[in-house]
Amino acid sequence: MTTNKKIVSFGELLIDFVPTVNGVSLAEAPAFKKAPGGAPANLAVGLARLGHDVSFMGKVGDDEFGKMLKQILADNGVDVSAMSLDATARTALAFVTLKHDGEREFMFYRHPSADMLLRPDEIDHEMIRQAAVFHYGSISLIAEPCRSAHLAALETAAAAGVLHSYDPNLRLPLWDSATVAKEGIMSIWETAHLIKISEEELLFLTGEDSDEAAMSLWHDRLKVMLVTEGAKGSRYYTKGFHGRVDGVKVDAIDATGAGDAFWAGFLHQVMSVENIWEDERALQEALRFANAAGAITATGRGAIPSLPTVEVIEGLMSRP
Repeated sequence: MTTNKKIVSFGELLIDFVPTVNGVSLAEAPAFKKAPGGAPANLAVGLARLGHDVSFMGKVGDDEFGKMLKQILADNGVDVSAMSLDATARTALAFVTLKHDGEREFMFYRHPSADMLLRPDEIDHEMIRQAAVFHYGSISLIAEPCRSAHLAALETAAAAGVLHSYDPNLRLPLWDSATVAKEGIMSIWETAHLIKISEEELLFLTGEDSDEAAMSLWHDRLKVMLVTEGAKGSRYYTKGFHGRVDGVKVDAIDATGAGDAFWAGFLHQVMSVENIWEDERALQEALRFANAAGAITATGRGAIPSLPTVEVIEGLMSRP
């Protein structure tokens, strides 16, 4: 961990339209709640809400939704100076179907959307060099020119010795095929020091959900890999040990953003505890905090509106 405390989150920012009732199809939903979303943006707000100096790097449309999203990030304490506006494309939209347990399915509108058009020359390389952590996903690898912008940003972060944080955030409908999605996700796998995947993503990448499957994804630069299990909790893997931490029981209504809140909670601990991946007890405590952060977010509709503060997370953790 470096002495610099800034975190830069790179990727997509969009509008999630979340149904006001669960357990119905998109066609049957009587109404939708408009909510800001996009995993890297959710993470940025999650970290800001936990008290961190965080910047978001990405592109939205020069339209009402794009301007609204940029303002929402700023209002939530995120530095938006590295955001770009594109007058030639709209801000991305996603309609979300919620099952009764709060799990989701997505329908995306991005043909192309502005986030896909971020160019390498629009990257603030100096901001990345000054960061302690550079966070990214895989959706920004799907199309050019954003893919080249992403790879250029990764090169800068690597050259500067910045800690790399990777949440692939698999969204199969956005890729040409499952094969292309797997290839895309794995193409930057070995850049990361910290990785978060869901148990579904572990199954997708390896064909099984097991400790052996998780460790088959290990590489030399990796410090820790976490596998989220939804309400059940999360598993951790390091070079020297692995285990799991139980989740926190809540009445979940919308899992949108829960994984992002979890990862924000974990990065909060990474920034607080030197080399946390070398101390199993500290790592377990970090996952208890992260599990609680994810659980709280699942109790509200939409991602960013539901992201918790440290006080709210600690309140849930202290509950008998």
